[in-house]
Amino acid sequence: MTPTSAGTTAPAAAQPLLHQKGREVQRFGTVKQVPLGLSHDTRMYACQVLNQILADTQMLYALYKKHHWLMRGATFHQLHLLLDQHAEAQLALVDALAERVQSLGGVAVGDPRHAAEITSVPRPPDGTEEVPAMLSRLLDAHETILVEARTAARRLADLGDDGSSDLVVSEVVRGGEAQAWFLAEHLVDTPLTRLSPGPEAVA
Repeated sequence: MTPTSAGTTAPAAAQPLLHQKGREVQRFGTVKQVPLGLSHDTRMYACQVLNQILADTQMLYALYKKHHWLMRGATFHQLHLLLDQHAEAQLALVDALAERVQSLGGVAVGDPRHAAEITSVPRPPDGTEEVPAMLSRLLDAHETILVEARTAARRLADLGDDGSSDLVVSEVVRGGEAQAWFLAEHLVDTPLTRLSPGPEAVA
């Protein structure tokens, strides 16, 4: 029996077994056998490219939250909300990518410190950047992910991994393209209260 703060005792079987140390049962970069009708090599490639996209997406999510918090200026309200909306979509994508890796028998990049080690997205400064630089940094990260995602989707389709290819095209590529569009339009130098001087616009 174990004493409690109330002065009574609880059975030892009811106590949590704390500070346990376990061995690693599957190493990162390996795939276990899963009856999916896909070869070991196909699943290995899929897990590698999905983990790369996953790591970059985790960094993009973190960038969105950073810039959501540090946003300022006349467009603070709308960009504060927009970046948070985009961040939530990226967080959902992180979950979808990680679960796809696991379903293929792999090990998903689950620690943000690990993701930071293998990401292709450059680290931003720790301080606050000017707003156009924040948006440009997000666009650059999107483009990095879109380029690698399109390459991965084509190869995955060639290998017969339609599930992974569909996930990359339907969620990573299409979702990323839409978010990049919204960001890019905020970088157009358009006056709000007067017409721009100069030649007529070309249709």
